[in-house]
Amino acid sequence: MTAAAKSAPLFVGVDGGGTGCRARIEGGDGSLLGSGIAGPAALRIGVDRAFGEVEKACCAAAEDAGLGAGALASMHAAVGLAGIGRKGLLEQLESRPHPFHSVIYIHDATIACIGAHGGRDGGIVIVGTGSVGFAVVGGREFRIGGYGFPISDEGSGADLGLHAIRMALRAYDERAVGTSLTREVMQRFHNDPFEAVAWMDKATATDYATFAPLVMRHADAGDPVARRIVRDAAEQIDDLVRRLSEHGASRVALLGGLASSMQPWLAPDVQRRLVPVEGDAVDGALHLARRAANKKMKGQ
Repeated sequence: MTAAAKSAPLFVGVDGGGTGCRARIEGGDGSLLGSGIAGPAALRIGVDRAFGEVEKACCAAAEDAGLGAGALASMHAAVGLAGIGRKGLLEQLESRPHPFHSVIYIHDATIACIGAHGGRDGGIVIVGTGSVGFAVVGGREFRIGGYGFPISDEGSGADLGLHAIRMALRAYDERAVGTSLTREVMQRFHNDPFEAVAWMDKATATDYATFAPLVMRHADAGDPVARRIVRDAAEQIDDLVRRLSEHGASRVALLGGLASSMQPWLAPDVQRRLVPVEGDAVDGALHLARRAANKKMKGQ
């Protein structure tokens, strides 16, 4: 790397979610220098653990770029984290030491929205481990849902898993008709409901979401219980999209690991409002890192 390249500004964008953490480093000209991944970094696992995964992903990106871990000290970072809206967590993050030249922390939905629409106004509904509706319209941000599993995040992978396990236990008790879905769920617990109870005591939203592909597969195959669960979830996603439209989001993108499999289940009017995704959450984080660095350099 030349001396000029070393002195040029570097930017790192991070997307820390419930299933993993991704980081990318770009040069001042927008060129991709390196990328890295690490484990789940949602703040529900704790600030220290989450930030540890952020650092791992950034160090992996620096290594991929041919830079040492010490190079993070020259980078302007924007870190999007799931759960940052919980009381006190942003303050904890901002008060802890970090390895970057500068850093801003934002909600993972914000970076996803900015990335999805190339920085333009619009809305997103994330359907992954959790779910949330989010929009940026006329400089204002609107958030719908996404308050955390199990009290919120309707229609998400974790929500699908929760309902599948509930229905499996009802079928086990013969309070509901058993189906291929309920039987396969119970097989995961060796047909022992108290094994499910022991699992529940330690299970996270990510653990519940591991059942989501199972539910979708059985729903597509016509399982009546799975279809009912997925239809109910789709109605929740429909509501998020419609509420964002009421807030002025004329374009809405569907994001997350369940987006493509859930979209066919959405109502026709909702599907007509959806637009393709232009970029990912890390693109949005890099956009904000550049914006924050420019403001800082201008003394704003």
